[in-house]
Amino acid sequence: MRIPRHFTLSLFYAERFLVALLLLTATSTTILVAQEGPGVVSRQFIYDVAPYPECHASTIEETPKGLIAAWFGGTGEKFPDVGIWVSRHVDGKWTESVEVANGIQYTLADGKVHRHPTWNPVLFQMPGGPLLLFWKCGPRPDNWWGMMSRSTDDGVSWSVAERLPEHIDGPVRNKPVLLSNGSLLCGSSTEHEGWRVHFELTSDKGRTWTRTPAIHDGKTVGAIQPTLLRHPDGSIQALCRNQDGAGKILTTTSTDNGLTWSELTPIHLPNPNSGIDGVTLADGRHLLVYNHTNRRSGTPQAREMMNIALSDDGIHWKAALTLDNEPKAEFSYPAVIQSKDGMVHVTYTWKRQRMTHIVLDPSKLVQKEMIDGAWPKD
Repeated sequence: MRIPRHFTLSLFYAERFLVALLLLTATSTTILVAQEGPGVVSRQFIYDVAPYPECHASTIEETPKGLIAAWFGGTGEKFPDVGIWVSRHVDGKWTESVEVANGIQYTLADGKVHRHPTWNPVLFQMPGGPLLLFWKCGPRPDNWWGMMSRSTDDGVSWSVAERLPEHIDGPVRNKPVLLSNGSLLCGSSTEHEGWRVHFELTSDKGRTWTRTPAIHDGKTVGAIQPTLLRHPDGSIQALCRNQDGAGKILTTTSTDNGLTWSELTPIHLPNPNSGIDGVTLADGRHLLVYNHTNRRSGTPQAREMMNIALSDDGIHWKAALTLDNEPKAEFSYPAVIQSKDGMVHVTYTWKRQRMTHIVLDPSKLVQKEMIDGAWPKD
């Protein structure tokens, strides 16, 4: 039987209405089947309501008991009341977030507290434990210091916060990688003498540390917040945020487990002076989450589009997916991991109001060429 055309159209609009209704009524406990393209399994907010107006800089990790995410939240970035908040993914839902660290230094006799903002949490699950949480504390990025805490119960409770040794910052924004020799290699950076990248290593789960010199002078080019990729030959590649808002993502490579690094050079992907994160997948490909935008277009920050790109060699990248795209909005500071079931988990700041969690099936992502550096149209 041939279905009348007007009936087909009615079903089409009814389906669109149902999808819109689900989006409007969704909460952090509702997993939505995304309509964004091949590879997207689900999308949800980690929370809907929080006791603070702004959030930023998420991190995500997989523990033996499931996923865990952290971010900083408070009145706004740089405000003293900004603390580190954590939520765990339990029975298919994100738990209510709790503050696990803050920048309180001391309490005065009159009850007033002296407090600094906290910044950029980074989670890392050591094999066999513990779960490590790194963050920064201090008035500004050019004078903050590194902090860390440990959890032996998959993020339910945390040890007393401890300050890292002088001149050790820990991973500044992106997750470390565990080397074959058992050392944890952390991509780090400083902002007090220009934006400069360096690397830090710990072989005893954060108790003692070594640090490389800065790999560039911070004058010719400003770079921070490296994300680390692994290659089959044993080399490690770092992709870095570029201080030049009209510039490109920068790359450097180490062939000696992070002790020395090649000169920073640009790849063809843009960077509007915004955070990026990447992961080397189990199949050997590299996946990068970033803003394929430039500060000369759109808003002053130009973080209105969040993108996924794939590469076989870490240098030449193909477009795979647009996660969000809204003029003058902000989608920023992504974090990405691949869980043991092969799924890719991405979190990022959604308009500074909430944290988005997206699950991807990397085997279903469709790659497209970027002509002259432009993100391809659908």
